[in-house]
Amino acid sequence: MGEEAANGGGDDVEEQQQQQQVRTVENWNSSNVGDIRIDYVFKVVVIGDSAVGKTQILSRFTKNDFCFDSKSTIGVEFQTRTVTINSKLIKAQIWDTAGQERYRAVTSAYYRGALGAMLVYDITKRQTFDHVARWIEELRAHADSSIVIMLIGNKADLVDLRAVPTEDAVEFAEDQGLFFYETSALSGDNVESAFLKLLEEIYGVVSKKALDCGGDGMANGGLKGMKIDVIAPHEFEVSEMKKLSSCSC
Repeated sequence: MGEEAANGGGDDVEEQQQQQQVRTVENWNSSNVGDIRIDYVFKVVVIGDSAVGKTQILSRFTKNDFCFDSKSTIGVEFQTRTVTINSKLIKAQIWDTAGQERYRAVTSAYYRGALGAMLVYDITKRQTFDHVARWIEELRAHADSSIVIMLIGNKADLVDLRAVPTEDAVEFAEDQGLFFYETSALSGDNVESAFLKLLEEIYGVVSKKALDCGGDGMANGGLKGMKIDVIAPHEFEVSEMKKLSSCSC
């Protein structure tokens, strides 16, 4: 799975990303996007098998909406939502990656720069949970080692159809060092909590990196020492923590 993603089509997608890139900002002390002052931008990827409800979870979090006629996502798309964490305005740029095997080569290029991942399975389909380990393997092969991972058991409203006991998921999450929630995109249960928890943990990781590097950019509301790739007008992506010459972290 990971090898297919790494070798098939990744170069084409990366080239498209480079063509879309407008400019690179090495030091960014917050930005005015439209009329809103954004302190941080976090890229998050939502991954998992097809038809587990990834798009519905994303739609519920960003638009508080659920579409009964939702079709399988083709390729990759993203949505955004701005939230406040620790008095900082954070823009979550959330990428929805298609789960079908034939699109895995497309999505792999989008792991780069992701600070968080939402790994979704369907509690009514055991196979989608059994595939979680393979998704973890691919994610860790292509993403930064400090990426925050949230395991999501979706469709928790379908209690009578449950095929994955909560205990199994809790045990797996603890073993892999993941955060875990069961959600229902239909009712909205735990969707908000799961995303906010993920963003809070990302904020903690990013802040710790800045402190470990001895920088004071975070305290001043900026991203000093971080590289921001502007991939489209007014859409920013925190790509990676830039290594400082005086820091080995």
